[in-house]
Amino acid sequence: MTQFYIVGILNVTPDSFYDGGRYTGLDQSLKRAEQMIEEGADVLDVGGESTRPGSERISQEEEIKRVIPVIEMLSKRCSVPISIDTYKAEVAKQALEAGATWVNDISGLTMDKHMGEVVSQKNAKVVITHLLGTPKDMQLEPVYQNVVEDIRVFFKKQLNLAKEYGVDIKNIILDPGIGFGKTVEHNLVILNHLSSFLTLGCPLMVGTSRKSFIGKILKDKGPEDRLAGSLATAVYGLFKGVTYFRVHDVLETKRALTVMSHILSEG
Repeated sequence: MTQFYIVGILNVTPDSFYDGGRYTGLDQSLKRAEQMIEEGADVLDVGGESTRPGSERISQEEEIKRVIPVIEMLSKRCSVPISIDTYKAEVAKQALEAGATWVNDISGLTMDKHMGEVVSQKNAKVVITHLLGTPKDMQLEPVYQNVVEDIRVFFKKQLNLAKEYGVDIKNIILDPGIGFGKTVEHNLVILNHLSSFLTLGCPLMVGTSRKSFIGKILKDKGPEDRLAGSLATAVYGLFKGVTYFRVHDVLETKRALTVMSHILSEG
């Protein structure tokens, strides 16, 4: 079977675009985490700051207050690795000390100059994501010369930076940042060329789950209508060589990818 891993999204935020406010208490967070593990999650990605388009930054102190108690609890109670979804080095440092072993940095080590040092010192896995601009302004007319090549150049630069910090190449995962400063057309081109990023020597993660480009294609009423589109992009991603899938819908994605994995293995 083609190997894949499900990264379950656990947003402990009041304002995330799909599940904001659902899991802000410790009891709700634990219940959701246990549900995702039962459904097949291989990693839990805990986020304390919404990075939806147009979102405002929150303070480091507020983010720490939201995520650290959750990570401390999950690291003791759950059997899968815990990831911290942050671009702030101090948040990552405290999360890793609390039991996380991954850092999912949507800025790809660009928004905090100390992030590479933290990742290296803690020997953590790190997801280097491509983001154009910041969450607040990333969807305001994003422009590229060539979206795939521009992202490849960014990845090469950040891989060299990570190596300078002493980050083990085996600990790096690349994410082209679907929806992070991209139009619908940009996202579709990236999905069509996912395999081109594999030549950089790192596994890929994609996060298309319930994002707005799916809604624009389907002309739907909102994120709650995007499960089918999310599954379509995940299955296609596996076909193109993606290893990690960051999703809200663990059970459905696991089932869809398991079937696709068997198909690919017999091909």
